[in-house]
Order: sequence, then structure tokens, then C-alpha cells
Amino acid sequence: MKKGFLIDMDGVIYSGDTMIEGADTFIASLQENNIPFLFMTNNSQRSPLDTVNKVAKMGIHIEEENVYTSAMATAWFLSFMKPNGTAYVLGEGGLITSLHQQGYVMVNQNPDYVVVGEGRNFTLEMVNNAVDMILEGAKFIATNLDPSPKKEGWNNLGIKAIVAMIEEATGKKAFSVGKPSPVMMRAARKTLGLTAQETIIIGDTMDTDILGGIQLGYHTILTLSGVSKKEDLQHYAFQPNRIVKSVKELAVEDLTKI
Repeated sequence: MKKGFLIDMDGVIYSGDTMIEGADTFIASLQENNIPFLFMTNNSQRSPLDTVNKVAKMGIHIEEENVYTSAMATAWFLSFMKPNGTAYVLGEGGLITSLHQQGYVMVNQNPDYVVVGEGRNFTLEMVNNAVDMILEGAKFIATNLDPSPKKEGWNNLGIKAIVAMIEEATGKKAFSVGKPSPVMMRAARKTLGLTAQETIIIGDTMDTDILGGIQLGYHTILTLSGVSKKEDLQHYAFQPNRIVKSVKELAVEDLTKI
């Protein structure tokens, strides 16, 4: 049976701007053996090309087709729900590009959807506009619900904080497309042309990558090189299929026999 990989990035491939040891060798082995893989990220701000350039600086060479973002999943989902619709966007870069590529038009009044993604240029006026639009009937979409890191000096709120503010002001819950939503997890798998049984997901976060993979029947591998630590696992009713310190411990020839 063939296998393919959905691979989280921050905490698995790199930490900040530093590659995690062994990530370059692991990705190279996938490429050498023609094993399909996607870097799957909840970051909706970065475009696939941005990701290609980021990891290239670390010595990992991939193509844009090897990247799947929550922005791409969100744009696909909206085009499926309402082709050629309109959106008011609190977000930047990759999200806006992805929506345009799916035939969506960005508007400042009467949108079909209000879409919230990562960004540093939000203003209170924009948030107020979003609230009014949702109250007037626009549907509320979040690219993901990643929390803020709660670290001193962090200058970019997690989307969950922005979404919570708008939800409180409108009384409407956002529909989240990104991990662990099955929308993104299934769309990424289908992009690789795999079945659930053929899919292996590698991530560092129990609440997103591992949870999403288990819910869809994927083989799950937790790396301890990022967010989740071994002592955290006792708090979860679900468990990954395998736990490793980092991708350095993973041998492609063994994984493809799962």
C-alpha cells in the first residue's frame, strides 16, 4: 500500500527560523523515494511561495505544490459553498491571494462572508465593520482557531482572540476551516490523492494535528520538538500512534510499511 505524509511545520520542521535537526534529511528521503507529502500549516498569512523561500534558507528544497495552508482550504471551502462569492477579509497575503484564485471578490459592504485570518494590520474600525456585516447576515468564517502563544513580547494575536471578540459582539459562532477541522484535513489528503488508510500525519500539537488525524482515521505521529510534551499526554483521552523526539528518529522505509 502506498503512503503519503501531511507534515506540520513550526515545531516539526523548524522552530522560528531554525531548522529542527534531521528535518532536511527526512524531507530529502521522501523526495528521493517519490513519496507524496504536503507541508500543512494553519498560518493563512504566508503563501506557498513564502514557505518555499523560508525553508530553502534552511537547506530544505520543496515546490509550491508541497504546501497546503488554511488559506487555501478556506478559499476552496467558500468556493464550494458559494461559487464566485464576496468576502470582507480581516487578513493578509496568502489568504487574499487564495480567495482571488478561487474567484472571490473582496468587498467593503454587503459581503457573503466575513473571513478572519492572521494579520498585523487590523484596526478597531475593521472589526466594527465585520461585526455590523455579520449582524446584517454575512456568514462568519475563521481560517483557524489557533490561540495566542501567551508569551511576553509577542506582537501578533492568535486568531482565536480576534474571533472571540467578534463572536461576543455578534452572538454568532465562527466556522473554522483549519486544523483540526476535517475540512482542511480531508482536503489536504485529497490533494495528495490518498485514502485515509494511506495517510500519515506528523505534528507537534495534540489539539490540532493529532486530534484531526485521529478523527479521520489517519496514522498519527507526535513529535516532542514543539508544543506538546510527553507529560501532557496523560490529559488526553486520545493518543498518537507513535511518539518521537523529532523527525530525526523517523525512517521512511519503516513508515511506508505501516
